[in-house]
Amino acid sequence: MTASGNAVDSDILPAMSKKSIILVALLLISLVIIYFLWPSDEARIRRLFREGATAVEEEKIDVVMAKVSFNYSDDSGLTYLILKDAFGRFFKQMDHIKIEYGITAIRVDDAKAVAEVDVRVVASSGTDTGYVVGDAGTAARMTFYLEKERSRWLVTKTEGMQKVMGGQ
Repeated sequence: MTASGNAVDSDILPAMSKKSIILVALLLISLVIIYFLWPSDEARIRRLFREGATAVEEEKIDVVMAKVSFNYSDDSGLTYLILKDAFGRFFKQMDHIKIEYGITAIRVDDAKAVAEVDVRVVASSGTDTGYVVGDAGTAARMTFYLEKERSRWLVTKTEGMQKVMGGQ
């Protein structure tokens, strides 16, 4: 060992290099894991529909409306507040709601998306049970327009909703 301490410096350098390499390797592995486990936009949209359908079946209006943007507005004049009121009336009138849906297409373009969904809804009112949306042979085709707001996808517009809400 010299008076300048060069031997000590050379012993510390390899140890720090090993720690640095391990740290960088762990960081890279973490990034790769996050990349593969982080859900895609399409997966998030599919989850939104799954959770939304379950919330309608369970008549949980707050959970349903958490999937809808406050900026919701469609061509038939529905807005967030009108839609919330309509769901409230629907839940008071109907029981045993069952939703069957199939997402036929999802197109994502940056922070906007469009989902084509075939929907059938069966519900009871009093002693009567029947299709509220679609029928046994044909599902109702609905188009949902979504926007990403604060990393969450929310519905901003729907085509075909007036059929569900008892409109034209």
